[in-house]
Amino acid sequence: MNPLRHLIFSGLLSLASAGALAGERTAGPLDGAENSFLDYLDAGSAVAYIESSKTQSFQGRGLVAWKAILQDRRKQLDADLARIEPGKLAADDERAMAALGKSLAALEDSDSTDGGRQQACADAERRDLDLGAMRTALVSCFSLYGNQLRFEASTIDRGTALQLLHVIDEPSRRKALFDAFVPLWTALNGRNEPDSPYRRMIAMAAADAARRGSEIDAAARAIGVATADVERWLVQVLETWRDASPRQAVEPWDYRYQNSVANRQLQQKLPAATLMPANARFYRDLGADLQALGVVFDLAPRADKSPLAYTDFLARGRLRDGAWQRPVARVVGTYPTGGLFSLNELVHESGHAVHISAIHARPAYMDWPDTLFTEAFADVPSWSVHEPAWQRRYLGAEVAEAVSLRALFSDVMLDVAWSLFEMRMLRDPGADPNSVWTDITSRYLHIVPHPEVPWWAMRVQLAGNPGYMVNYGLGAVLTAEMRARTIEAIGPFDAGNPKWYGWLSAELLRFGSERDTRSLMSGLRGRPVSPAALLRQLERCRLPD
Repeated sequence: MNPLRHLIFSGLLSLASAGALAGERTAGPLDGAENSFLDYLDAGSAVAYIESSKTQSFQGRGLVAWKAILQDRRKQLDADLARIEPGKLAADDERAMAALGKSLAALEDSDSTDGGRQQACADAERRDLDLGAMRTALVSCFSLYGNQLRFEASTIDRGTALQLLHVIDEPSRRKALFDAFVPLWTALNGRNEPDSPYRRMIAMAAADAARRGSEIDAAARAIGVATADVERWLVQVLETWRDASPRQAVEPWDYRYQNSVANRQLQQKLPAATLMPANARFYRDLGADLQALGVVFDLAPRADKSPLAYTDFLARGRLRDGAWQRPVARVVGTYPTGGLFSLNELVHESGHAVHISAIHARPAYMDWPDTLFTEAFADVPSWSVHEPAWQRRYLGAEVAEAVSLRALFSDVMLDVAWSLFEMRMLRDPGADPNSVWTDITSRYLHIVPHPEVPWWAMRVQLAGNPGYMVNYGLGAVLTAEMRARTIEAIGPFDAGNPKWYGWLSAELLRFGSERDTRSLMSGLRGRPVSPAALLRQLERCRLPD
């Protein structure tokens, strides 16, 4: 399964809104269909696992066998669904039934958009592709070019390049590394002509959003605010960062470096071999032993690997012989050079993994809640690696608070900027993306304007799922809220706290897709979501005069 289909497939069940914990229900009319649904999703997960090229088999079966099983399980699910009598279900089962139907419809839609074949990067030049196929083709460009950036007579992947932009001391080398992205940017946006691949795709995405709503609209609904409120918050966050930052303008290839003193001061403490041990120790100290939870990590580099890090289900949780069998997660990423930037992403993806492991719900709700909450929660632990308390405990060294937090939030602000960029492109798809990005980054991040360069095109999500970046940008608002409330409830956790996993599992994680972001956050905070907690964190980034 390619990254585009992963993004769609892994969020299919998030439409459900109510249910009971597995193990607390008596037998019901949907039990057969729900169990068949889990079987079907597990077969899909097995296919995705093998297609990721991590392995040639799973549970003793190869790809051909699992694809046949997937078809058989779909037939069984259809038969079980056909036996359900409409109009005779209780309210909670009606909601579960609706969730199954919407999920299956969404899965079928994602399968049909690519015309039954995988799209290559070269297909992005075609004018006959629909939106789904165009997105798939553009994601393929990130695999073709983003996994094979040419830098100093060697080949590196996009994630490694971003890590190196934080730590390479020589300006000329940073500029050369920045320029290594040009083949990728050209594949995505050509020469920025009005009918470039990206600009044709975003026009289709905007038309689709006008009919069905965008990821940004969904994120706004998830917290009970208008889309205009989201834009206002994003601008407020960027203005606060701008006012807390030095006013001297920096080149785009220097932005990460200028804000990443912490990355360089800790670089020697974080070679690649130390990332997993530090990650595992931190989660053990939080009460979430990754090994005991059975999390599968796929971190070895390979040319055909997904161009973005992600976490997905490997197996759904369910009752077997009266005992609960917890869900199993798999984490995909590549971190050959180590470093603080890479560590932050690994801890983020592991946050998704422990979220999966904590879900304890009836089969209809055995999935993530909506995407906004999912991405925001994963940063609750990952932000800790930039806190001096975490660094003292797990690295034996620390960086001054403001310096370290600038390294964190300079990257978060890029996510906020991308969120605003996508909001404006979806609203006005005829706009010049280079100009839109240049205006945002020069106005709020003090970056020297380069409207001739499409350096906005660094994130896979921009091509594979237009509007998705809001789940990181707006998600930072939720992350700050969750971190603040967790500290209030159980005390600090940056250096570990064994109450962390149990408390957050009970308060937020166990429900799966039973509860939406609005109900989760209002239950946690007792009030509507506000950007105030994030703005307070940005004030901690001010450097002394």
